[in-house]
Amino acid sequence: MTGETLAYADGDVALNGLLYRPAAAPRAAILVFPTIANVTANIERKATALARDGYVALIADFYGQPVADFAASRPLADALRSDPLRYRARLVAALAALRQAAGPGLPAAAIGFCMGGQAALELARSGADLRLAASFHGLLDTALPAEPGAIKARLLVCHGDADPMVPRSQVSAFQQEMDTAGADWHLHVYAGVRHGFTDPDSDSRGMDAIRYNASADRQSWAALAGLFHEVF
Repeated sequence: MTGETLAYADGDVALNGLLYRPAAAPRAAILVFPTIANVTANIERKATALARDGYVALIADFYGQPVADFAASRPLADALRSDPLRYRARLVAALAALRQAAGPGLPAAAIGFCMGGQAALELARSGADLRLAASFHGLLDTALPAEPGAIKARLLVCHGDADPMVPRSQVSAFQQEMDTAGADWHLHVYAGVRHGFTDPDSDSRGMDAIRYNASADRQSWAALAGLFHEVF
């Protein structure tokens, strides 16, 4: 299955997402935030799986420009996230594009991987009308902690306990933030699992912090499917 290009914009920044449609009437609309490198083969596989399960899925575009590789993505990500409100506006623009493409009345969720996991949680923190927001090996810190009562979505966080990018102190701070906000959250922690555990290509990136873990990949996706069954 190949995604169709969906042009949208955040202010004067032109963006291009990839839209995947199910064969039958969709159950819900799912916004998929990619990794720091924007669209990768694994993110396309995840969006394809969602479409096959009956969801219309949009892979969001973080930057509006090509990303040569993971090294080239770092300055782009740093520039985008340097202004938290601008960052959230980029995420909100993607959700608006998905809603327009999917048609009226469909409930929505947001999921994301690595930087995309952080993005899904940021969108939820903003008070967006989502049924669910899910993070897979995403960063859990934020410059704009959620206000009490702001989060409408149920939250799923799938985290590798050996992820050096998200130490236990960050996990604990996230839990405290969510409790203060009154959020409905699930936290799944996988022992000995590092960053990037859902991507089979992680092992080829030459970074000790990043490793694929087939079991954590399967279990986290099953957890998402279970919550989708509940909320949709």
